[in-house]
Amino acid sequence: MSYIANTLSNLAQQSAFATMSVGNIIMIAVACVFLYLAIAKGFEPLLLVPIAFGMLLVNIYPDIMKEGGLLYFFFKLDEWAILPSLIFMGVGAMTDFGPLIANPKSFWLGAAAQFGIFAAYFGAIAMGFNDRAAAAISIIGGADGPTSIFLASKLGQTNIMGPIAVAAYSYMSLVPIIQPPIMKALTTKKERCIKMEQLRPVSKLEKILFPIIVSVVVSLILPTTAPLIGMLMLGNLFRESGVVRQLQETASNALMYIVVILLGTSVGATTSAEAFLNATTLKIVALGLIAFMFGTAAGVLLGKIMCIFTRGKINPLIGSAGVSAVPMAARVSQKVGAEEDPTNFLLMHAMGPNVAGVIGTAVVAGTFMAVFGIV
Repeated sequence: MSYIANTLSNLAQQSAFATMSVGNIIMIAVACVFLYLAIAKGFEPLLLVPIAFGMLLVNIYPDIMKEGGLLYFFFKLDEWAILPSLIFMGVGAMTDFGPLIANPKSFWLGAAAQFGIFAAYFGAIAMGFNDRAAAAISIIGGADGPTSIFLASKLGQTNIMGPIAVAAYSYMSLVPIIQPPIMKALTTKKERCIKMEQLRPVSKLEKILFPIIVSVVVSLILPTTAPLIGMLMLGNLFRESGVVRQLQETASNALMYIVVILLGTSVGATTSAEAFLNATTLKIVALGLIAFMFGTAAGVLLGKIMCIFTRGKINPLIGSAGVSAVPMAARVSQKVGAEEDPTNFLLMHAMGPNVAGVIGTAVVAGTFMAVFGIV
């Protein structure tokens, strides 16, 4: 009997119940909420499902993220900036840059949405973060998970990379919830109903030259942006050149989805209760939300200004797509516009600021790296 009792006692001590804290239970509940939003509500399941499942696993079995654990090695690829760069290549291979080329004014809307980054930077400084940590946190305002991870790694902020990444990817996933109230509050029904003129056709030559020229110009001015901008433009060149269809399909499908699995689960696995439920993390999450809201509002407000100067030719709703969440933010612009007028098609117009936002966030990240002397 003693043998049986000892065996059962050992089994009980080895189970997760023996070490599970209230914090772990809270994080497991959060993971379940994320899974519900992804599966039942369809909120960017490609992001939320792996993130939520990584969150679930680490709060049941913490060793999965410790040195030697499965997800530890996945996260190392984040720290080395490998996965963020590959994500950018996949985004470039999937995305048509034509709307941005056809309407260069979109660059201004993408730039305006970066206001949230600088708002978060100064907010983080005011909350007591040092300048490098504040810079790493601020990129959340661009709703750009890969760039957030990339900059945190380059600035040596690996201790807060987990909360930064989770906040950035969570807000990317929750774009359909966060943005519409801000967009509607800052625009009138008349503005939301504006129908924009059809974009001009973009030639194949323009589409081929664009990624080459952007790579050269941006990398010459800010060489530190080369890993992100270079991979983004390489992926797009795969798409537009028409001579490497296999590479384009691999970058935008198989490779992209493999990277999303590795990055999503490893990011989710940084949310152990001990690492996540503390004042520093809560500050980061709050700053990220404020920054994202500021970025959305700045894009819409500049859209309103451009609407006035163009005499009603620009729908301010497309300004909200200036954040880097491609193509989720552009879809939200389309959805909010269609709610007012089902015949209004803003998606392609919104893709211009959306692509500009991706480039703009990478440029801001490179600027921070240059300021801090990172090469």
